[in-house]
Amino acid sequence: MNPQSDLIIVTGLSGSGKSTVLQALEDLGYFCVDNLPATLLGDLLRALLHHQTGLLRVAVSIDVRNRAFLDALPQALSRIPVEFGLRPRVLFLEADEETLLRRYSETRRRHPLNHLAGAPSEGLRQVLAQERKLLAPLVALADRQLDTSQFHGHSLRLRVQAWAKVAEALSLILLLQSFSFRNGVPSDSDFVFDLRALPNPHYQPELRAWTGRDPQVQQFLAQQAAVQEARASLNAFLQAWLPSFAQDHRNYVTISLGCTGGRHRSVYLVECLAEDLVGSFGPVLLEHRELAIQEQRR
Repeated sequence: MNPQSDLIIVTGLSGSGKSTVLQALEDLGYFCVDNLPATLLGDLLRALLHHQTGLLRVAVSIDVRNRAFLDALPQALSRIPVEFGLRPRVLFLEADEETLLRRYSETRRRHPLNHLAGAPSEGLRQVLAQERKLLAPLVALADRQLDTSQFHGHSLRLRVQAWAKVAEALSLILLLQSFSFRNGVPSDSDFVFDLRALPNPHYQPELRAWTGRDPQVQQFLAQQAAVQEARASLNAFLQAWLPSFAQDHRNYVTISLGCTGGRHRSVYLVECLAEDLVGSFGPVLLEHRELAIQEQRR
């Protein structure tokens, strides 16, 4: 089988974005199947290989909708490398309870375990707790866990597509993201850096409305010795340590930079580090969470 062939198992909590993920993978050319019983995984691959040769990219969603087959998933996955010479990757999606409750309220869809609800006062919260319990063994199988609580559709698509592309990447893929501490630290971070001690443009009335992507703020921060020292230190640290991730077959690393509002200092330094790192590693994905901006640099 072509060494760039790929099998991704998408699993996780109902309402965490599995449909969006499958659509994103389909746009990358993956053959996608939703709600496949785990016991049919080998049959699917054999059927696909019968009709095509060479590169094969498949994404399959397996979750509690077929809970009778969940226990069979570990054994089914263990047979894939032996029979097909392919190492499956497991992506586990989750979200916090309040986010899931809000999403179900907005879509008005029934949870697949709705019949397990007890008293009406418990309702969906009880069902969500039961689902987490049922899926707990799959967390241990995951190559990547992704909390989608703070992602809108486009952001989730970009994040998943960047992660999926590590199968074809020859170098490390980096995600640099800025965020506000008051809105919480991104849960998928490999490195988190706190920039709140640096000079803050927010206290300059003429700069408050701008962001770290605007020339006015960039010029101000470029003149601050502490900010430039932070840039040099962060760049030196990452240049020194990121190669060890690649050597350990960690093709995807998330680096989060936070400040108070997530609009000035963290945004500026994410932009600076992207400029510093893009030539040393592979593609760099930028995400400014509080600005709802995602970009890719090469």
